[in-house]
Amino acid sequence: MRRSDGQTLIFDADDTLWENNVLFENVIESFIEWLAHPTLDRAQVRTILDDIEAANAVTHGYGSAMFLRSLHDCFERLRERPGSPQERQEIEELARALLDRKVELIPGVTETLAELQSRHRLLLFTKGHPEEQRHKFELSGLERLFAGVHIVEEKKTADYLRLIADNELDPGVTWMIGNSPKSDIIPARQAGMNAVFIPNDNTWVLEHEILDPADEKVLTLACFPDLLGHF
Repeated sequence: MRRSDGQTLIFDADDTLWENNVLFENVIESFIEWLAHPTLDRAQVRTILDDIEAANAVTHGYGSAMFLRSLHDCFERLRERPGSPQERQEIEELARALLDRKVELIPGVTETLAELQSRHRLLLFTKGHPEEQRHKFELSGLERLFAGVHIVEEKKTADYLRLIADNELDPGVTWMIGNSPKSDIIPARQAGMNAVFIPNDNTWVLEHEILDPADEKVLTLACFPDLLGHF
């Protein structure tokens, strides 16, 4: 059954509106193959890279620049030496696709948002490097459908509470929609919002968390267009 009109729907961006992490995953696979570590297997190298990314995210935020830094750091840790100018250039070439890419919208996003926008107030709430996120949003062609855009370095409970206050939102009729349990669903619920979880097979491993299956204010949908059956 469709819920009442006039609600506020807040959308995550990366891997909710457009594909993002799959591009990073492709670079990681190429990096591990290029590295060809003599004793560690692919899974072991990936675990080390994940740990480096998690640490770098705390001090350097998110986005392509942090990711490239992590690749260089991973090389230096595993090779136990700085990369040569040629090796550093080769790593940067592996990651060039992240800088030259186009935005690939997830199927059904434009049509679904256009219909939802006729009944509800739509906001974008995403984390990452502000200029990089804004550029992707501009390339997406979705700007006309949103009443506001909010880009933050991290999406924690305090950030959601600030979003509620700044936009004078009623949490009871506000829904956070995204693919990340860690950044989209759990902190939104802690702030009193409702939430819609739309899983993406390529969600970044550092965004994984276990959701409470008994939480009746979290709606799980199989794909983005399914929103139209509820809103």
